[in-house]
Amino acid sequence: MEPEMASEPVGLVIGTEDATPLSFWVGVSPDAYLQLDDAVIVDTEVPGRGTVRIAGLVQEVRARHEGATFDTDVFLIDRGVLPVDTAVAAQVVATRFEPEVFVPPMPGLPALRARGKDRDEALYFDQMTRRVVGGLSRDGEPMFLDLDFLDGTRGAHVNISGVSGVATKTTYAMFLLYALFHSPVLGGYRGNTKAIVFNVKGEDLMWLDTPNARLTQAQREDYERLDLPVGPFESVGLWAPPRGGAGGQAIPHVESRSNGVTAYYWTVREFVREKYLRFLFAEADDERSQIADLVARVESFLDRECEDDPDHEATVLHGGYPVRSFDELCDAIRANVEDDHSPWRGRLSDATVAAFVRRLDSGRFRLDQNHLIWGREAEDPRRHRIDWEANQVTVVDIHNLHDRAKRFVTGVVIKRLFEHKERMGRREPLAFLVLDELNRYAPREGWSPIKEVLLDVAERGRSLGMILIGAEQTASEVERRVIANSAFRVVGRLDTAEAQRSEYGFLPAVTRSRASILKPGSMILQQPHIPIPVQIRFPFPSWATRADEAAPDASTDPFGAFEGD
Repeated sequence: MEPEMASEPVGLVIGTEDATPLSFWVGVSPDAYLQLDDAVIVDTEVPGRGTVRIAGLVQEVRARHEGATFDTDVFLIDRGVLPVDTAVAAQVVATRFEPEVFVPPMPGLPALRARGKDRDEALYFDQMTRRVVGGLSRDGEPMFLDLDFLDGTRGAHVNISGVSGVATKTTYAMFLLYALFHSPVLGGYRGNTKAIVFNVKGEDLMWLDTPNARLTQAQREDYERLDLPVGPFESVGLWAPPRGGAGGQAIPHVESRSNGVTAYYWTVREFVREKYLRFLFAEADDERSQIADLVARVESFLDRECEDDPDHEATVLHGGYPVRSFDELCDAIRANVEDDHSPWRGRLSDATVAAFVRRLDSGRFRLDQNHLIWGREAEDPRRHRIDWEANQVTVVDIHNLHDRAKRFVTGVVIKRLFEHKERMGRREPLAFLVLDELNRYAPREGWSPIKEVLLDVAERGRSLGMILIGAEQTASEVERRVIANSAFRVVGRLDTAEAQRSEYGFLPAVTRSRASILKPGSMILQQPHIPIPVQIRFPFPSWATRADEAAPDASTDPFGAFEGD
């Protein structure tokens, strides 16, 4: 067992700057240093109350010449003509008082860099009965998240913002899942806890089950500091849309790998029974639009008037005739809503019906283009239905789909998962949902079926054990309630203009400035226990993120067995 690290003296509280209960300055000793986000403790005596320990985090560090008056004095100092001293001071923002007596520290009191138990108290780690690693601090020590605020016990959801390609939002989301699934923090529920991850860009997430062959020794040591194993995700299911022109075969549309991926699609019967028509109309719309009313009517009449086809499990009968394909189903819908005397359209205007038909035709074209709804050509529909129960992590690839088809797939999968959790009627085991480009699916303006489902997840998911890990480039374009219900806010590199928006009001001014220069792999974390955001970094992925990082597998190499002979 390693000996407990002792806190180390770094300077004294200065008296040339006002010290308040919430903020004070520390003069740094010449043989010591303080950097941003260091934890500092000061013990001060309070008459009649005894010793009060003030803990805080460094928010600013400055250095200046004492005795210099003009800017040009620096050249005289450099030549040894003008005698001065160099002073370094750090501003500390208080995070904790024990006991809670809110007094300022007295000038001249020693300040210590918190280590070991003192650091845990300064960052409230001692109050986290169940904690999961969230990364490493700037000094290489583990940073923890309180699982009570992640699993729904006291809060839920994570929101990650940052510039695309630089902020490493999805990579951090996957690191959080890796830490949860490869540590004992979830207890007996770990094996049954599931995650659905939407792969929206490239094929980076299609290699989660493969070790990263390019991991360096220093990167492996980061995992050792966090007490995490090095390797890929242990249980991964990979799903991709069918490839076109495959002669009626459901072959997954993936370029970088050919094994371990299953094609997914839905059937005409599922489309009717599960009322998926609404997700063909999933773009943001005016809440006053009557198209949503017409969609609901059509869904209801389809489910009521269609009978299951006794000759095929993927199709239905309408009016006694088989509906053998998605095109035939759309033709039937169009014929009924355009009939002035049909109860399907009710008393809605011709303009509403025309708008409905235009969107129906557009959605029909995109779903046919991406081969997402199958009729009698489906040979084994159950094998191609996304099954998140089969693996701990289920990756649903949508990056090759048209935008309208992406919305359909995302809406259908989230709806199914949410209804599944509702039927379970209990929080455990948890289900995590990782969704990038949140501003596309839950935009601030307008209404859509996907937005409605995501709002349900944000507001009711906590009690159901359905946890949203959402990411977006611009939090200012995401529905406020989705952001507000997130217990953890994480920020990667931010655009300087976006950083000034009110959605980032939880970031102090100096932290907003830092957010514009963050490197990939560095994030700013705001969590309920710690009053101010802290910069962290997370290890390089120990799983492959592209084909050239994938470690070779002898089981897929026909000559692998002969190596070394």
